[in-house]
Formats: sequence, structure tokens, C-alpha cells
Amino acid sequence: MSFDKVLHLIEVTQTSGSGVNRELVTSEDLLPVPAEQRTWDGFNYVAFWIADCINLNTWMIASGMIQSGMSWWQAWLSVCLGYGIVAPFIVLNARPGAVFHITFPAVSRTSFGIFGSLWCVFNRAAMACIFYGVQASIGGTCVLVMLRAMWPSVNNIPNSIPASSGTTTRDFLCFFLFWLISLPLIWLPIHKIRYFFTVTSILAPTADIAFLVWCIVKANGVGPIIQQKGTLQGSKLAWAMVAGAMSCISNKVTLVTNAPDFASRAKRPSAAVYPQLITMPLTYALLSLMGVIVSSSSQLIYGEAVWSPVTLLGMFLDDDPSPATRFGVWFISLAFICAQLGTNISANSVSAGCDLTALLPRFVNIRRGGYIAAIIGLCMCPWNLTKSNNSFTSYLSGYSVFLSSIAGVMATEYWVIRKGHYRVGDLYTTQRDGWYWYTYGINFRAYAAYIAGIMINVVGFVGDTGRKVPIAATHIFDLSFFTGFGTSALVYFVLNWLFPTRGKADTFEEVDESDPIDEVDNDLGKSDNSETS
Repeated sequence: MSFDKVLHLIEVTQTSGSGVNRELVTSEDLLPVPAEQRTWDGFNYVAFWIADCINLNTWMIASGMIQSGMSWWQAWLSVCLGYGIVAPFIVLNARPGAVFHITFPAVSRTSFGIFGSLWCVFNRAAMACIFYGVQASIGGTCVLVMLRAMWPSVNNIPNSIPASSGTTTRDFLCFFLFWLISLPLIWLPIHKIRYFFTVTSILAPTADIAFLVWCIVKANGVGPIIQQKGTLQGSKLAWAMVAGAMSCISNKVTLVTNAPDFASRAKRPSAAVYPQLITMPLTYALLSLMGVIVSSSSQLIYGEAVWSPVTLLGMFLDDDPSPATRFGVWFISLAFICAQLGTNISANSVSAGCDLTALLPRFVNIRRGGYIAAIIGLCMCPWNLTKSNNSFTSYLSGYSVFLSSIAGVMATEYWVIRKGHYRVGDLYTTQRDGWYWYTYGINFRAYAAYIAGIMINVVGFVGDTGRKVPIAATHIFDLSFFTGFGTSALVYFVLNWLFPTRGKADTFEEVDESDPIDEVDNDLGKSDNSETS
């Protein structure tokens, strides 16, 4: 079989009339979402955020702040502020996806250019693949507890893996089982995965509330952490709360960037506004509060605060538990598994699928991209990343700077420069007269703004790795989302004022200005943007 025939067998279905140039920028999953796949209503976005928010990281998010010297309410206030602040940014960047039914790779082309967007897409895809493995590793700990509740002897599986691997036979088995059960969910198209989110949004909160009540009853109280006073005062407390809030914001920069991916499936644009604006910060606030109360109760039960709910559930199984206790642990750990699956699908596999589709549109679609992310997540040995928590946290902080600068350019492009005016047909052509061709397919205004957003945080990032830097640089880096987003937005606005681009609008109106008789539009099928409320 010839090489050309092999390539033909593995390529995805192309749109009619595709040529060599079109194959570089177009595939079925990059085109505007067809009307029959715009099935997400307001409730589906509520369920999506409940499924995304309810996970082990959220449960423990206040723990580091309390251990650093905050009181419980100061830490909880930081969490509420962080997620309350980031929610509007998610809605802002989701808007073009909801109105024009296009995903993040296509939206990024409007500001960075047809080919210039590839670097942005690669950045987001890399983050998604890494986090897929990390979340799967965390999910494996939930599988271990669930298996222990059914078969206690699982905890004593002999180890046959070298210590240099960073894991054990038991832990790798549980990680692999979690990885395996996630594969069928990747197969589901985005417009149908909402059913899983609906189930998870009911199961996970039920189990969390049951866990909360169980711990309070078992401890005969809420524990001493609730009465514990903070040890930080003055400016140290203020900057600690700022840093805590910013860590919450940085945790969601990935979803700020690729917000159009799920918004593109909205029945109407308004479905992706208030459900996201309200549900996301509210769910994070409630779940982190549950985590504080349960951990406080655990101090009465075991004499020490246990912040990890999986560790606490495992401790319930250590002392010859009753059948009722084993069932309770099994049910709650099952809910945690579903929650971790929801987080991995919503934040990682779908994102990686959309992004990798743009990088290799001829051979990759969203489904294949999701499986590529899963394979990378398996091969990268993610348990080694989370062992050194400080270095991994520093890496995430640094990477959030890259993504916030991208998001700042994208938001400014849509809301300030173009003012809602799009030419959707030009997103899928390499014609030189297209709005988004810029200079050889790259918008150098966007890249200048992007680099400016990164550079303002570089010194602070060096300080975050352990080097001594001026305190001002540290505080700038503490505000890295705003400094990165704000600087890139401002520079992009100024450059477009000095060097106006084609399609710059004077009045705000969300409209597709593509030529209806354009051959590209005939291939795409113009999306119905009649509802822009």
C-alpha cells in the first residue's frame, strides 16, 4: 500500500471543495456548529459547571490558605472573590462562541491570524494534555478508596514496580482503571456529553452533602478550625488574601481562554451568560466551605485536620468498618470518581480535542484529539508531577501568564476592536483579502501585545521559582492574571489605534458580515445569529 493511500485512510472527512490550502485551516469540527448540534440550554451550563467545580482540588482549595495563617472565613472570602472575579471573564470570552457557534481555535484566528493562532492553540492543547494526566492521577486515588470499600485486600496488593517509577503496582492499577473508564466518555460528541454532566450534577452534590453531615455527626460538632483565629495581620494578610484569590483565578485561566468551545453549542447566546456567571462562583464557594467544615470535624475525630477527602475516607476504612460505613465510603468515592471524570472531560479532553483539530485538521477531529490527550496523560507519568507540589505550582503560575495574555488580546479584539462584527467565512480561507489574513496569516499587533503581557510578569515569575527579586515584582506577579490580561489588552488596543486593521468597527453589533455569495460561505453554511440577546 502506498504512502498516499495510508494518509487517505487516516485522514478525517473533509468538507466539499477542499483544496490544499483549505486542508490547512478547515475540517468539519472547525466549522461553525450545525443548528442540530446547538443543544445546550441554560440548565446544561449549570450542570457543566457543577460537574467541573466539584472535584478534589476544589474541596481542598482553602486548606493552603488556612495553613498559611488565615482564618477559615478569610480563606473562604478569598475563594469567593477569586471565582467571583474570574466568572465575568469566562462569559466575556465565551460570547463569540455563543453568538457565531465557533470554537476557541476559530475565535483565536480573529485576533492572532489564520496561522498566528496556531501558537495559542498549541499552548492550550499542551496545558490540556498535562492536566488530563494530573486529573486522572487524582481520580486514581478515588478508585483505590472505592475498591477498598468493596475488597479491603486491594490495599495490600504486593508491589512489583521499581521505586524509580514513582508509583506502586496498587496505585498504578487504580490510575489505569480510572484512565480506562474515561475513554468511552471521550467518544461522545460535545452536544451529547451534557447528559453525563446532568447526572454528575445530581450525584456529586448529593454525596458531598452526605459526607458533610456524616462527618459532623461522627465528630459531634464542626471542629476547632471554625473557631481558629488567623495569625496574619495588616499588609501580610491583605497580600495573602490577594494571592489566594489570584490562585483561584489562575486555576480557571485555561477555561477563560477556551470558553468558546462549549459556548459554541448554545441554543441561544443568552444560555451561556447568567448560568455560567452565577453557577461557577457559587459552586466553588459552597464546595470549598464544605471542605473546611469536614476537615475541621476530622480534627475532632482523629486529632488532626485531614484536608484530603480521599485520605479521610480511607481512614474510615482502617478500623474494621461496619457494612454501612463501607457502603457510605463506596458511594461517596463513586461520586468523587464521576466528579473527576467530569472535570477531566470539561476542562481537558474536549479542549485538547478542539485545539489539536486546529493543529492537524486533515488528520485530527475532536474525538481523536481527546484520545491523543488521554494517551499523553498516560505516558507522562503524572504522579511524578504532583510529588513536588511547589515546582508544579510554580509551573502552573507561569503558564497562566501565557494564557491570560492570549485571553486579553481575544477579548479586546471582539469587544473593542471589531465590536461584534465578524466575517466567519474568512476564518476558513487563506485568501489574502480576508479579514484575518493580516501579514502572511499572522497578526503582529496581537503578538506584540501578547509578549508585553508576558514580559511584565517575567521578573516576578523568576522570584516564584526561588530567586530573590524586588518586592514590587513579586506583587505584580501576585496579580499576574490582571497584569497579563490588562497589559496585553491595552497594548493591543493602542496598536490597533495606531495601525488600524481591516474590519475595525465604530459601533457594537454582533453580526456576520461574510459575503453570502462567497464560495467559502457556501461550504460553511452560515450560522444563524438571529438571536444575540
